[in-house]
Amino acid sequence: MDLKNGSVVTEFILVGFSVGWELQFVFLVTFSLIYGATVLGNVLIMVTVTFSSTLHSPMYFLLGNLSFLDMCLSTVTTPKMIRDLLTEHKVISMWGCMAQMFFMHCFGGAEATLLVAMAFDRYVAICKPLHYRTIMSHKLLKGFVILSWTIGFIHTMSQMVLTVNLPFCGPHIIDNIFCDLPLVIKLACMDTYTLELFVIAGSGLLSFICFLLLLVSYTVILLTVQQRSSGGLSKALSTFSFAGNKILAVFYTVITPLLNPIIYTLRNEKIKRALWTRLCA
Repeated sequence: MDLKNGSVVTEFILVGFSVGWELQFVFLVTFSLIYGATVLGNVLIMVTVTFSSTLHSPMYFLLGNLSFLDMCLSTVTTPKMIRDLLTEHKVISMWGCMAQMFFMHCFGGAEATLLVAMAFDRYVAICKPLHYRTIMSHKLLKGFVILSWTIGFIHTMSQMVLTVNLPFCGPHIIDNIFCDLPLVIKLACMDTYTLELFVIAGSGLLSFICFLLLLVSYTVILLTVQQRSSGGLSKALSTFSFAGNKILAVFYTVITPLLNPIIYTLRNEKIKRALWTRLCA
């Protein structure tokens, strides 16, 4: 690609993993297995929640939607990353890069918001059990899902609407395994300091607000169950996913989407029985 005399950049080069072929093969096998497990685990959760009558409750409805977002988030980057491990020239078109960043931030923002909704669900179930069915109505659940997608869309649009119009005419090498928005912005042929601050502030604000709400919700839950018997505490803890830790790593698109199937199948006896029944049917 000729970049002389300020010609327009039509593709970017991803540096990827700067390691030998032997280690790249290890990464290839590892990430392929992780991605396969991510897709299989989240699909199993979605199918089980959909078709198992014992799991038709608000918590599992939100879990099914979270599994869908996890699978989408992983699919945005991981297959391309795996394919790049097989080739020496790791190239992505400019619009392919823009699409990757758009969906990463959309799914990431939606997932962060949905985790807060799940924390609220656990708060109502544990702290206000007599009013659980009344509060967690089907209308509210649909509202949570719509709100999560809306926030994800607004979050990504607020950052991408300015990025897609940036002039790229010089350096075109991204020192990462996928298109990372701050790194891509730095490649533009203009001063992007203000835009970089806006992008970092936008993502940081969304993450901070969601993490703060999660922290408050689970703190109240833990203080409530602490006053009950140890058996009640164990049962309560088995119904939520320790999302506070997860929200900090929501942008890690390889490992994070694998956590939901592992956490929910290992810590929740009800969904383990439903999964086992589905697999043995």
